[in-house]
Amino acid sequence: MAKQAEGSEKSDLIALLLQTFLFRECDRLWLSQYLQPESLMAEKLYSNRPVFTAFRPEVSLDYLYVVVAGGPVVVRSTPLDRIIAMTYPGSCFGMRNLTVDCGSVARAFPSLVEAYKTTDVIKVPVAAIQALHQASQSFRQRYGLLFELREKFQYHLLNCSTYPPQAVAALLRSLIYQERSLGNQPQADGLFVFDLPVDLIARACQLNHRTVEQVLKGMVKVGLLQVNKDAEASGDLVVVADPEGLKEVYGATRDKVAWWPLR
Repeated sequence: MAKQAEGSEKSDLIALLLQTFLFRECDRLWLSQYLQPESLMAEKLYSNRPVFTAFRPEVSLDYLYVVVAGGPVVVRSTPLDRIIAMTYPGSCFGMRNLTVDCGSVARAFPSLVEAYKTTDVIKVPVAAIQALHQASQSFRQRYGLLFELREKFQYHLLNCSTYPPQAVAALLRSLIYQERSLGNQPQADGLFVFDLPVDLIARACQLNHRTVEQVLKGMVKVGLLQVNKDAEASGDLVVVADPEGLKEVYGATRDKVAWWPLR
């Protein structure tokens, strides 16, 4: 009975993978040819504990991490301790440290990867990823998009000015682009909802916490953000009500926005 229960649990892992971006369009029977249930590993990553150090010279990973719940998982650059990547449920991390596709060339300086909040992941062996990559053009395209989204996320951060509204808008625009491309958002009501603590915004935008709080208040005041009305939800949720309006703030590198500073 114990073995049957374990087999059922492993089968459930495949069902969870099919709900994520990389595997969403895969047929279950076809996928089972390449993913042996016993090779998959479910793991819980706890907050503020390192997962691995990315981009160590001549070091690669043995698994791709697929995020199924919790998070986000972040990448911290050094020495400024700046957040340069955020991974939410439905996406993956670790692909830039696998010897698959662009993983052999998409290198950077050593950076700490950690779960900012408790995160549930499924670890998929690199051999299975390699086999899927060779077998399916659709899989290759989706896998390649994960690399593209990482580059575009950092591109948005590079466009952060020292002007606080523009810096915060740049981060929010990067997350909107990322989650929309992955098919994870918007919500059914058209809103974009992110578990995004002030600390993460501050470290990504190189602002102090008080300034970030003031920017968020200003964005709520003019309708770019919406106050979270769910009493049971985390107080760290940022609800974007007007993604298009954020574009104007994002482009405000010269012209000042009327609501900043707050009066």
